[in-house]
Amino acid sequence: MADETTPEAAVEAAGALVEAGPVSLWLTEQGFAHEIMERDHLGMELLRVEPAFLIPFCTALYAYGFNYLQCQGAYDAGPGQPLVSFYHLTKVSDNADRPEEVRIKVYVPRDKPTIPSVYWIWKAADWQERECYDMYGIIYEGHPNLKRLLMPEDWVGWPMRKDYISPDFYELQDAY
Repeated sequence: MADETTPEAAVEAAGALVEAGPVSLWLTEQGFAHEIMERDHLGMELLRVEPAFLIPFCTALYAYGFNYLQCQGAYDAGPGQPLVSFYHLTKVSDNADRPEEVRIKVYVPRDKPTIPSVYWIWKAADWQERECYDMYGIIYEGHPNLKRLLMPEDWVGWPMRKDYISPDFYELQDAY
């Protein structure tokens, strides 16, 4: 038996805590590589996929029945850490008491944050990807209209990044 302080014991302990869920098992049977992450506080499956495999991965999930992109968003893991784009998918059907849900995460380096757009799979990603681009600078390749949504078109920088420095200026406004 491995000592609890060794790296092997930590891997064993971590592996024992994270079980593959039904979506992960199906994806593995179909040959889609992914990392199983620890479930969230609601017990939802969290899967990590590499950016290069996002489109075939999501296409498979759509074919599996995940026909609704409930939410797409992004966050900054911290200065010097990667940016994360996440996708909350739901199977919507008439005969299910409770819809099946899964969350996908894609980690990208902050110096070249490029991810393929899932707009062509779920049209709901349109403005959600634009907002993530506007706030974090993640470039969603293949998006039909990737431009600023909340900030002015000439804004410099990505205001939701944790290493963002606010510009030192005041906007002049008319009093009337």
